[in-house]
Amino acid sequence: MKKRLSILLGILQLFVAIGALPAGYSMMVEPDGGGLGMSPALLEGSLFHSFLIPGIFLFTVNGILNLAAAFFSFRKAWFAGYLAMLLGIAMLIWISVQIASVGLSSVLQPLYFIIGCVEIYMGWRWIRLAKHEKSIN
Repeated sequence: MKKRLSILLGILQLFVAIGALPAGYSMMVEPDGGGLGMSPALLEGSLFHSFLIPGIFLFTVNGILNLAAAFFSFRKAWFAGYLAMLLGIAMLIWISVQIASVGLSSVLQPLYFIIGCVEIYMGWRWIRLAKHEKSIN
């Protein structure tokens, strides 16, 4: 069971990273959002004046850290479940701040919110399985 969970969790984390890395990089290189076809007007009334800070977060947390987490999930590292839960929570915060800042503007927002919930659940499952395996031995 843990082998299948590690593969599924790693694939989910890779999926997040593959989407976040180029988008975050684009926001950092072109903070006006032009690289992604976004207008700075989208940020009016939000905490941000450009896409730079959201791009840094997207690139590092949702990108690099999910890429690293996928590696640890595939390797079945003992802390992979905790990392998954942490990154799932980060995803929920990311999407919540995004919706609060710019509104519900894409079908991807609810999709990634669900992905964050799934990552939290899978991390919790991982931890439960590890504790169960430990109690058996």
